[in-house]
Amino acid sequence: MSPVGLRARIGAVLYVSLAALALLSGRSTALPAAAQQGRGPVTELFRKDLAGIPGKELLVSLVQVMPGGTSVPHRHDANVVVYVLEGELLMQIEGHAPVTVGPGQTFYEGPDDVHLKSDNASAVKPAKFLAFLVKDKDRPVSRSVTVAPGGA
Repeated sequence: MSPVGLRARIGAVLYVSLAALALLSGRSTALPAAAQQGRGPVTELFRKDLAGIPGKELLVSLVQVMPGGTSVPHRHDANVVVYVLEGELLMQIEGHAPVTVGPGQTFYEGPDDVHLKSDNASAVKPAKFLAFLVKDKDRPVSRSVTVAPGGA
């Protein structure tokens, strides 16, 4: 399968999975978001080998971030789609401006992206999101990285 075909297939799997979980959670299906400080529980909801894509798996996790919770720079070595359920997240990928993502909104990061920020935008309200990862089965979910000064 060509790299373009593989990307299209992975994108279709992520879209269908996100839409299905949105339906199950009673939310609209419209798609418009490492070591942590203040990170609440991370609950693995689903893990499945991807048919027709040897060595790849889909992982879906529910992640909670306490008020004021922050992240350290990290990467996932995966295609990641974040779907925000509650609260607001301040997200930033190296080389891009930070964005705020709220309920019903999504955020994408690619396998080569360095995730500089994955922070709760509120100091008083918790945030909750679903993380959908298409990843190599033998790779960790996340790993910390060192970013050169001014890397944002």
